[in-house]
Amino acid sequence: MLLKTLQECAARAQPAAHVEEAGGWWLRHSPGDAWWVSAVLPHDRENRVARAEEFCTERGSGARFQITPGVCADDLDRMLDARGYARGHDMSLQIASTSEVLRQSHSDAGEVTARPTDEWLAAWQAVTTRDVSAERDLLSRVEHPSAYASAEVDGQVVAVGRAVTEEGWAGVFGMATLPHARGQGAARSVLAALASWAAAHEANHMYLQMEKANTTAFRLYERTGFREVCTYHYRIR
Repeated sequence: MLLKTLQECAARAQPAAHVEEAGGWWLRHSPGDAWWVSAVLPHDRENRVARAEEFCTERGSGARFQITPGVCADDLDRMLDARGYARGHDMSLQIASTSEVLRQSHSDAGEVTARPTDEWLAAWQAVTTRDVSAERDLLSRVEHPSAYASAEVDGQVVAVGRAVTEEGWAGVFGMATLPHARGQGAARSVLAALASWAAAHEANHMYLQMEKANTTAFRLYERTGFREVCTYHYRIR
């Protein structure tokens, strides 16, 4: 199934420090990383909620579940609601053909490197405010081919993003643009660079995940050829 494949590709592109498989469920723990890296992926129809809660409790963290309709059991969302888990973070999973992203980007491609430079990480950190050392550790765990793209204005890196290829797909992650450079085409330049790299690595399709509430990013991706294939959300307690 496409949705399951893409969500699991995304999990490998944002690898947690500790992963345990329980049937088709991915139990994940990654202190120091973004909270969603530790979200449980309940990717079969069995009820393994108790085991997931035990896994999280053993590691001193609260349980979070990523709920993708059609991938999780149909009654899982209702079950977690009844157990006191709040619904939050409505997300959009989007896909595009790589050639269409290249055609629609209308931008000179930014620079691409095989590893994150200090300048790439500095721009990423300035926007996300997350810990750079933890991000370095996460990125070092990515096993599939990766690219780090950046766009500059007056010699300063003002926008960044990265891509990871697997099974003919290139996932887009870490898109960030400094506030003063927004609306000037820097993010398009980054997307163009990632799409060009994806095409060179025989990834004919691209995907990304984004918060539904981020209307600015939604418009950017829509204009560059992406379309929503599903929405999903999290259950958090």
